[in-house]
Amino acid sequence: MRGIVTKSTGSWYQVKDDNGNSYECRIKGKFRTHGIKTTNPIAVGDIVDFELEPGQDSGVITQLEPRRNYIIRRSVNLSKQTQIIGANLDQAILVVTLASPPTSTGFIDRFLVTAEAYSIPAILVFNKLDLFSDEGLEILAEYMDLYENLGYSCYAVSALKGEHIEELRQLLKDKTTLVSGHSGVGKSTLINAIVPGLELKTGIISEWSDKGKHTTTFAEMIDLPFGGQLIDTPGIRELGIVDIEPQELSHYYPEMRKLLNQCKFHNCRHINEPGCAVLAGLESGEIEPSRYESYISIYNNENNRN
Repeated sequence: MRGIVTKSTGSWYQVKDDNGNSYECRIKGKFRTHGIKTTNPIAVGDIVDFELEPGQDSGVITQLEPRRNYIIRRSVNLSKQTQIIGANLDQAILVVTLASPPTSTGFIDRFLVTAEAYSIPAILVFNKLDLFSDEGLEILAEYMDLYENLGYSCYAVSALKGEHIEELRQLLKDKTTLVSGHSGVGKSTLINAIVPGLELKTGIISEWSDKGKHTTTFAEMIDLPFGGQLIDTPGIRELGIVDIEPQELSHYYPEMRKLLNQCKFHNCRHINEPGCAVLAGLESGEIEPSRYESYISIYNNENNRN
């Protein structure tokens, strides 16, 4: 039998067959994916072959079909632990908040680099619009201008008040979309607003740390009533880059990519080399300092792993 993985709880996977029937499945033996070492060999969105166990409603996953793409992350503190958070995606949304809790540009850029590396269109959704002061709205406009000028679609919404939610429904219609972000950015509230009646559990922000508490504890695919699927993922505090060589990193920054053939040296690292077009772009304002800072941070981090 063939199906799609719709939920992952660690040791068990929910698989939905072509007729819409769901089965609890486990992995047969030491199941490994070719060339990828992760804590989860099977991810939500994967297409798998499975067999029902004799006399049982449960099954055993026997084979993983080739993935079209995936989003993978590494824990920054545990360098050897990597995890695929969603597979076979049409697009990926990062839910961003500028406060309560703040999402740094470094975190945003790591997500965008990962999406670029696996050819997944990325979208930024700035949530909690209802909390913004006039000054906050000005900062929001700066963020949105920065990323829209790079070619990324940006949306400002209030999940709590239901503002601009219909725009997101149109964006999600008939597509498989991964939704990610820090704990506490309002992912569950946002999904509840998009799919009324779903009633995902929501949490509150920890006052002493200004960080969110995890409310989604496992990845799950949700069928959208207007067409398409949404993959809800647990909130992530850190997003380490996986399988990107330092010398390739600039290829995943659109504003750097268009300058690469203008560098004096073909193996330019864009750090202190003479005749570097990226450094010239930084000097002229063509490249935003925050983007270059995130590039250097990721570059140094990846270089130290090798």
